[in-house]
Amino acid sequence: MRGAVWTLAAAVPLVFLAVFFALPVGTLVLRGFVDDGALDLGGFAEVFSRPRTWRIIGLTLAQATVGTALAVLLGIPGAYVLYRCQFPGRTAVRAFVIIPFVLPTVVVGVAFRSVLAPAGPLGFLGWDGTFAAVVAALVFFNYAVVVRTVGGFWAHLDPRAEQAARSLGAPPWRAFLTVTLPALTPAIASAASIVFLFCATAFGVVLVLGGLRYGTVETEIWIQTTQFLDLRAAAVLSVVQLVVVAAALATASRARARRERALQLGRPERLAQPVRLTLRGPGRRTGDLLAVAVTAVVVLGLLALPLVTVLVRSFRTPTGWGWTNYANLATTGGPNTLSVTVWDAAWNSLRIAVDATVMAVVVGGLVALVVSRRPRTSGARRAVRTMDAVFMLPLGVSAVTVGFGFLIALHRPLGLDLDLRGSPLLIPIAQAVVATPLVVRTVLPVLRAVDQRLHEAAAVLGASPGRVLRAVDWPIAARSLGLAVGLAFAVSLGEFGATSFLARPDNPTLPVVIFRLIGRPGAENLGMALAASVVLALMTATVMALTERLRAGGAGEF
Repeated sequence: MRGAVWTLAAAVPLVFLAVFFALPVGTLVLRGFVDDGALDLGGFAEVFSRPRTWRIIGLTLAQATVGTALAVLLGIPGAYVLYRCQFPGRTAVRAFVIIPFVLPTVVVGVAFRSVLAPAGPLGFLGWDGTFAAVVAALVFFNYAVVVRTVGGFWAHLDPRAEQAARSLGAPPWRAFLTVTLPALTPAIASAASIVFLFCATAFGVVLVLGGLRYGTVETEIWIQTTQFLDLRAAAVLSVVQLVVVAAALATASRARARRERALQLGRPERLAQPVRLTLRGPGRRTGDLLAVAVTAVVVLGLLALPLVTVLVRSFRTPTGWGWTNYANLATTGGPNTLSVTVWDAAWNSLRIAVDATVMAVVVGGLVALVVSRRPRTSGARRAVRTMDAVFMLPLGVSAVTVGFGFLIALHRPLGLDLDLRGSPLLIPIAQAVVATPLVVRTVLPVLRAVDQRLHEAAAVLGASPGRVLRAVDWPIAARSLGLAVGLAFAVSLGEFGATSFLARPDNPTLPVVIFRLIGRPGAENLGMALAASVVLALMTATVMALTERLRAGGAGEF
């Protein structure tokens, strides 16, 4: 009976993944290998013979590499300030730093275009429409990943080794470089591999800021499917992306395992006490000054300035300053712009996000529960590790591939006389596929931290497996559930890649409406896009502010 329950718990999410991820993606990818029902690899030769393909691959790797390096270099000082130091307002700054990670990509694209435009605050840099603009936006997104991953590890790091080095005469910088930094390596490697994955598969922000000039494999898949209708080229590029994603996920998995082992082996009896920042007087530390300066520049200049610029410009109209752009949200914009009002699209986004969140939390929670088990047999342990890795694939596979795969694969799926493409659940299902890995990575570390002796003690006392789950695992996992719900809801709210294929003109989501508005000429449409971006950003920020208050200390990977 017990084995049947665990089998069912694993089967439900596996069936969900097979039908709504493996089938659409596999169907689209097969188009690169099969032509007229026969195996044909000519598509690969054709696509790789194009100079455009190699330029796109080179740009993808370059943007991901530079974005990852900058996010790590800027994130380590932020991790120290926000997780190892104590100062007034630290909780508020932590909550603000996580907001860019879940902001809709379209909003971020609009924000950076506003701040880097010739008339914007940073227009003098000349970065508008350049490689630097794309990289800056990627760092904007992924800064929180480094800060939270490295900072959470740093907060659990035993400080006695560094204190011993200092007592032996090592200056602070040398103690950090020779003792603390090597100890942080597992967390830094884990964060870097995840950031590289996110940078290599970025879509909306690259589409808005880079366009055709600085496109990536992700945007090229979208262009080949929507503009050139070259499904075979899109399939070949999807295979290329899958290879990159698999390599990045394998690296992330090894780095995550090293980080978890380091936490278990090096965990002190109690958490290290935060260091009180002393920036003035005889007790001030040069390293603290430098870390605070770097963090302040990043938080104010890179994270806050684009968002503030969008907010300010949303009140600018052709005739002056006012609320006209927000009043226009109740209209459909200029001629032939929208089929519904922006407020209708916002309500539609909220409704879809609720459905997607419920599905993502149920599926992701079951995955985390199964993967958190510690089976005795080697075969079962390999199965658990495989399941963990498989459910991370949607984190890196192109959302464009998923969305377009839905349109191809869900017409008479598996030969059944069904057409699921018109189902109202299709968009929330696609968004749930994207959000499920975040739920897993939020809940799983908490479940893995449960002391197995509690399970053994409960079993000895006669508790059934179900009673053990209710009495031991559930109270602990519930502490991370608030953050899991918030992340899933925020990601679903701003998902654009798959939704851009599946949303109908009369039933769009808010990110799709914003993208349509910025693609139409006219000051009225741009003003509405800015106002709608502010509305979407406020919705996302509100969700994350509420869930951050429910977050268990150290819960979650992101």
